Amino acid sequence: MISITPALVLFRNPCFLLSTTTQNPSYPSFTIRSSSSSSSSLQEIEKSPEEQRELRSELYASAPFPPIKAAKRVVLVRHGQSTWNEEGRIQGSSDFSVLTKKGEAQADTSRQMLFDDSFDICFSSPLIRSKRTAEIIWGSREAEIITDSDLREIDLYSFQGLLKHEGKAKFGPAFRQWQVDAANFNIDGHYPVRELWARARSCWNKILVHESRSVLVVAHNAVNQALVATAIGLGTEYFRILLQSNCGVSVLDFTPLLEGGSPFICLNRLNQTPNSPIAPGSSGGRKTSNRIILVCHGSTQSNTEASTSGDLPMNMLGIIQSQKTAELLLDLKVSSIISSPKKACFETAMAISRVQEAAECLGADCVPRYVEMKQIKYLDVESILQQSNRDATEVSALPPGWLNKYEDSITSVVWNQSEKAWQSLLSELSDESEPAKTVVVVGHPAIHIALMGHCLNLTKEWMGSFHVDAGSISVIDFPDGPTERGVIRCINYTAHLGRWSIPITRSIVDDEAF
Repeated sequence: MISITPALVLFRNPCFLLSTTTQNPSYPSFTIRSSSSSSSSLQEIEKSPEEQRELRSELYASAPFPPIKAAKRVVLVRHGQSTWNEEGRIQGSSDFSVLTKKGEAQADTSRQMLFDDSFDICFSSPLIRSKRTAEIIWGSREAEIITDSDLREIDLYSFQGLLKHEGKAKFGPAFRQWQVDAANFNIDGHYPVRELWARARSCWNKILVHESRSVLVVAHNAVNQALVATAIGLGTEYFRILLQSNCGVSVLDFTPLLEGGSPFICLNRLNQTPNSPIAPGSSGGRKTSNRIILVCHGSTQSNTEASTSGDLPMNMLGIIQSQKTAELLLDLKVSSIISSPKKACFETAMAISRVQEAAECLGADCVPRYVEMKQIKYLDVESILQQSNRDATEVSALPPGWLNKYEDSITSVVWNQSEKAWQSLLSELSDESEPAKTVVVVGHPAIHIALMGHCLNLTKEWMGSFHVDAGSISVIDFPDGPTERGVIRCINYTAHLGRWSIPITRSIVDDEAF
């Protein structure tokens, strides 16, 4: 096993994040807790809208990623469940926990999930729980695993080893800040999340300069969050917003630009887990009872087989995909299904509704279900995309970043219309007559990408940084309620489709393989 000695990274100022030139909408007015010189005291500061914008979408613009010569795919995996995960103990970068039997089984499931890939190299955290997960997944491959200490978990200093209730009792306000304002959390004179973001940038530099084209990275929850966020240009305020579950798989595609410089980067998949993404659980450490599930309609007929209206029905593959999605959602009590009025979306919504209402006879529960179905015109973006010269309806094989190829005028209309759809969905979720509510939204990949962008308070310029496939689902949780910030549980989950899914990894023959 090969080890990499980390390079020392120095900054003049602890707050080394730089704002982008992109104009992003600010958050609603809120109170920021910022660290004072004491690690356990807090100061409440009301931030102006201008100051709030400075906290948004912070990029390390002064340190671009190194250029690459060929397309590169990086697959991130979090380690399996550890003994300290099971105990609820704060691990940080300590190295005293090992994989549980469940963790070993999760790692083996990930091995099977990634068995037919063509990885060139594996980078791993040196910590036991991560290294063991990497060894299970890597199996009998000949190439050595490269351990890099920059891939270790977040350094939490005096917090490490404590049970959560012990941390709360011992550190009081500082522990509260770690929970609600982690980006500005300070302990023992350190800002752990800011340090982590710097380490993630260092990791990317080493991964991208490596000559390999298909890379496996096995690490930890927080560092994988930082790797995803820094890759697509999101700052420390996105900590705990892009979830990484035990053995969850995330995929990033890096495409070289003709003019050189930093590559184009697209988040192809986020947190594809060994277990179901809709299973009950927590989001960012908090229980959630409100959820939006974004379902992409199944594959459609080609334009040559459909009417000139562009309103395409699903083909046989799409019908199978919609049925698989309906089966995945069977054990979830869906409150309402909201779809675009387009044929493929309506057909997918109907498939989900039929299975939901048949839950009693299918053995899911003994109570007949009624699922309200609605159509929202704002979810119909196909009509907008069809105004471009590009084919907007065939979604079975969309390349990463495909939305970037549309004219700015087209993406602006899509973005503005999706804002109206997003507000309608939040209003639907806020219905007080049903405190725990799950809303399924069926639409075209473009509308789902835009909706996730609104959830993250981004702008239309980020739309090309995300990808979803036909038949996929993405999940947004609202652990603090629908009026507060959403948490992305997964993006582009397709494991439920079985043999009809798009593989996580693909054989690399040439650049078009991506």
